[in-house]
Amino acid sequence: MANQASNGGEPAAGEQPAEAGAGPGIHVLGQYIKDLSFENPGAPNSLRPSGANPSLDVNVNVNARPMGETQFEVELKLDATAKRGEDTLFVTEVTYGGLFQIKNVPQEHIHPVVLIECPRLLFPFARQILADATRQGGFPPLMIDPVDFAALYRQRAQQAQPEAPTTA
Repeated sequence: MANQASNGGEPAAGEQPAEAGAGPGIHVLGQYIKDLSFENPGAPNSLRPSGANPSLDVNVNVNARPMGETQFEVELKLDATAKRGEDTLFVTEVTYGGLFQIKNVPQEHIHPVVLIECPRLLFPFARQILADATRQGGFPPLMIDPVDFAALYRQRAQQAQPEAPTTA
């Protein structure tokens, strides 16, 4: 067994303090439902079996705001509308939030970490909430396909860039 000397919590000679040598990290400080809605406007008729498959429109959005020097609130909004012909079967949405602490990440990488990695951590929970809501609403659970948050981030970045003027 190795001897462990105590020196009052100070690092041993030649060692770095834990914080200085720590790698980058994302810490989930909390996660929560900010808003949840399920509408079944045609019930009970919407629950009757039909040979036609419904059309489904799903939208994903991510927003974030700083809550301090190293903390960020990230909101993942998922909404879905199912229709059969002109009839709306259901409309559901969830805004699922998380409070994250980002440590030891260079400033130029904070934005993509917050808008790609944080929603990636929130997604499975928000997806499950929508699946449960649709199931409780009388429909099969809505299982949204995985989302490529890096592609969503790139798409938003391209939309935010002003168009370069064309020269003749």
